Amino acid sequence: MLILIRWLAGRSLRSLHALGGALGWAGYALSPTYRRRLNDNAALAGLRLAERRAAVADAGRLVMELPRLWLRPRSQPINDPLRWEGAELLEALLARGKGLVLLTPHMGSFEVSAQAYAERFGARQPITVLYRPARQAWFRELEETARARPALATAPATLAGVRLMLRALKRGETVGLLPDQVPPEGMGVWAPFFGRPAYTMTLAARLVQQTGAAVAVLWTERLARGAGYVVRAIELPHPLPERAGDDAAGALAVNRSMEAVIRMKPSQYLWGYHRYKNPRQAESPT
Repeated sequence: MLILIRWLAGRSLRSLHALGGALGWAGYALSPTYRRRLNDNAALAGLRLAERRAAVADAGRLVMELPRLWLRPRSQPINDPLRWEGAELLEALLARGKGLVLLTPHMGSFEVSAQAYAERFGARQPITVLYRPARQAWFRELEETARARPALATAPATLAGVRLMLRALKRGETVGLLPDQVPPEGMGVWAPFFGRPAYTMTLAARLVQQTGAAVAVLWTERLARGAGYVVRAIELPHPLPERAGDDAAGALAVNRSMEAVIRMKPSQYLWGYHRYKNPRQAESPT
């Protein structure tokens, strides 16, 4: 498997995206569970058929672009064309001299977002990104070494990882997380997401409330035919409650914000992600 991944890392982005489109449709055809979940989740958001079909292919492109992103030399910048929209927002927030929380949904090339931030702003304010370790030992080792880059550190989605992020914010650094990732039991509350209750992390709002950090959304659009990426930084569409203690209000604001962002490019959201699962031992929504 590693031999194949290394071979893929040397292919052009256009080739990888072509292969990825085919991979996306293969996964859709071969897995009834994945197919049903993707269609059900997309239907909740009211996606048109064309958007749903595009989402199937883009899920495969996300997978196939990873070797090229992960296995290039640590000191080498992203190989493919990349431009920014909204970089001035991050400039203004960093000028405050405090911590910054960046929220990135499972949308577009979300692996690019943290790397692009580290390349442009990391020397000024490094970033620590929360991630969920893979179950397979070989893949876990690969992602841990591939994701760690200059000015870009990683923290596991555990209590120890949360402490790392808190310390980073208190040092005036930046942290990044995927707020639509289903948290472990006890680290979330139920809040509507496209009209259906979803177990939602409370961490995003708590980090901001406990540290006084600024918050923004950072997401990366994948351009057609391997033309590269557009990294977009925008203000959080729905402000977080200022007062700590209301986890439900914070989770609702995060979910509504992610809904607004996803509607900007719904065909690039990962609709096949098991967003509505019930974590082990977590109470079911009422």
